Amino acid sequence: MLPKVDPTITKSWANLSELASRHKGNIKDLFTEESDRVAKYTHQMGDFVFDFSKNDVSNEVFNNLIGLANECNVQRGIEAQYSGEFINETENRSVLHTSLRDCSQANPHLKEVRNELEKIKAFSQKLHSGKWLGYTGKQITDIVNIGIGGSDLGPKMITHALQNSWKKIKPHFISNIDAQQLNEELDGLNPESTLFIIASKTFTTQETMTNADSAKNWFLNQSGKEEAEIAKHFVAVSTNKEAVSNFGIDLKNMFVFWDWVGGRYSLWSAIGLSIAGTVGYEKFEELLKGAHEMDNHFKEAPMEKNIPVIAALIGIWYNNFLNYSSLAILPYDHRLRFLPAYLQQADMESNGKYVNRNGSKVNYETGPILWGEPGTNGQHAFYQLIHQGTKIIPTEFIAFAKSEHQQEDHHEKLLANFFAQPKALLMGKSQEQVKEEMGDNIIDSLVPFRVFEGNRPSTSILIKELTPYNVGKLIAYYEHKIFVQGLIWNIFSYDQWGVELGKQLAKPILKEIKEQKVGDHDESTKSIIAYYFKMRN
Repeated sequence: MLPKVDPTITKSWANLSELASRHKGNIKDLFTEESDRVAKYTHQMGDFVFDFSKNDVSNEVFNNLIGLANECNVQRGIEAQYSGEFINETENRSVLHTSLRDCSQANPHLKEVRNELEKIKAFSQKLHSGKWLGYTGKQITDIVNIGIGGSDLGPKMITHALQNSWKKIKPHFISNIDAQQLNEELDGLNPESTLFIIASKTFTTQETMTNADSAKNWFLNQSGKEEAEIAKHFVAVSTNKEAVSNFGIDLKNMFVFWDWVGGRYSLWSAIGLSIAGTVGYEKFEELLKGAHEMDNHFKEAPMEKNIPVIAALIGIWYNNFLNYSSLAILPYDHRLRFLPAYLQQADMESNGKYVNRNGSKVNYETGPILWGEPGTNGQHAFYQLIHQGTKIIPTEFIAFAKSEHQQEDHHEKLLANFFAQPKALLMGKSQEQVKEEMGDNIIDSLVPFRVFEGNRPSTSILIKELTPYNVGKLIAYYEHKIFVQGLIWNIFSYDQWGVELGKQLAKPILKEIKEQKVGDHDESTKSIIAYYFKMRN
């Protein structure tokens, strides 16, 4: 069992609080005061460069953050996770998604992981070789993944990140119980060449099974075939054999994952079937290998050189000592447009907790509010607030040095913005600079509106090119960062009880909706349901 340390009683926490009380917020001065700053806070790892130098973290602050990590037993927590201890104590489970991408003999789950990977490989090869045929003998051209949460966000994000590697098969994703999404995705699809993946560990998730049943009905209605043909067009990722079989799916086409794989960390498992089915098994395996490289770094690197640990500690400094409660993820690549949404679940579902591992309410901030949008779109939307707003919002910029397309002019302009925005956040623009720019046309009353204070923090992640390997490495970086922050906040990052209450309350309300009868609720809920009945009727 992991030691349960209240971070606020540590010596490092007290030191950091005292440093925060004297905080000047002048990042530019740090470059003058610390001559080796760029070298110290820039870390190259293969095709990656992580530049942390523009963050509002002095050497003194950094040293105390490392001290905090040590006092909160972060290294012990890392070892506990990798060794399979039941660190998800509220569910009595290990947390071993890292085993899904570990092909070494040291992996205690190597045999079962390899068996499932071989099954995924055979499935993928059958699809891409044209050996998997629909009920009329046509090859599969479209895959529809039906899941929600981790069974949707991860595969959707990865398949779109690797869009340039799509073969002959196009992926579609249905998650929302709102039938609008279902109808939009199914519109135009040919049942003869469409394969559905139903991704639900229990095969009872309301949203997923409602959509799965509707997809099944669509297939039967469009094809005019009997239920026996379902086996050619539906596969499952689940642990519930009986429910899968009752749905009409051949158990030979049922893929499994395990209770030591959390939903939001499951894209590396058979939940990633849509990834392998879209880009091919070889690229899916590269994705796993990239993540494994980051896993090894996280496990072996010392705290002060450990890239996910450094990122986590910077976030702790902002969130808990400088009261910067938000984090913007800004990928300068259209293919990563779903990364912010994916990380919202990974981070906010993991660390959105107010109860510590002792079962007591915390008296400090935990998970940040995470959001974002691809550049350069965001520059013409919310960057105004980041540059000149009253809130300080730490930002993480991500870009790739090489593009896969041939329009170099586009890519050079994209990268120019990627480099310019962090510089603008850091350097700002003084009154003197504004006046100099305005020259003879200066209007003094307009000067304040054109001033940028600067000293706004950012991290830049520059990657050589977008490959499956590098995408895997990037996602693993964020996974480990989130885990470290949870360790320091003394919370359980791998459960998610907060998603349950609303779903529980929806069940009796659904019964009331079907019966058109308002039940026993608070006055506000009763009122809005009553309005619904009036509007509906």
